[in-house]
Amino acid sequence: MPGKLYGVSVGPGDPELLTLKAVRAIREADVIAVPNIGHGRQTALSIAAEYIEGKQQIECSTPMTRDAQVRQAAYAENAQTICEHLAAGRTVAYLCLGDIGVYASFAPVNERVRAAGYEVEIIPGVTSFSASAARLGTVLCEGSERLLISPVMSGNVDEILDVPANKVFMKSGREVIALRDKLAERGQLDGASMVANCGLPDEKVFPHLSDITEEDADYFSVVIVKGA
Repeated sequence: MPGKLYGVSVGPGDPELLTLKAVRAIREADVIAVPNIGHGRQTALSIAAEYIEGKQQIECSTPMTRDAQVRQAAYAENAQTICEHLAAGRTVAYLCLGDIGVYASFAPVNERVRAAGYEVEIIPGVTSFSASAARLGTVLCEGSERLLISPVMSGNVDEILDVPANKVFMKSGREVIALRDKLAERGQLDGASMVANCGLPDEKVFPHLSDITEEDADYFSVVIVKGA
């Protein structure tokens, strides 16, 4: 019988935010697939480390480039490698930070593996922005408030800031300083906060986005803007 692929959400950083279902899938998997964006930091792997000792691991290159051809080639290679394990009857758990359905590298692998005829199950998890809001001691939205979620690099930030809603900016990275300055220019900085590396050992919490410096910018930064 062919194996099964599990897309496993491991949460934003704190291993205690792994769901029971995620832990079961990781424990039962024969092979652990881990995305690698090229910065040498295997965060998803470290979160689930307690449950993967002794298991075979495969690294799935996930290049952070605007070159679609390069990205698609990497996704195709990752899916092919996973399908080879599934064809041999092995169960594979593909680990993703946060929730696997939100800006994760699993989507193109999921499509290809399903198209090849193999069974795939997606296990949801705690998002980085939910955990960041909790760390800040606030909520993302209430009552009739709307919530808009966007990566900082997705086009015109002004267009996003024009929408009357609470906002979450993910994957801020170096763009977070420009975002801070843009919010200040628009008079929206007072309602902005940030958490970098939420749940990880190097976590940094900024109740006021105005307090950040360039040294605080990190790829795993979540900016929450309320009342805008």
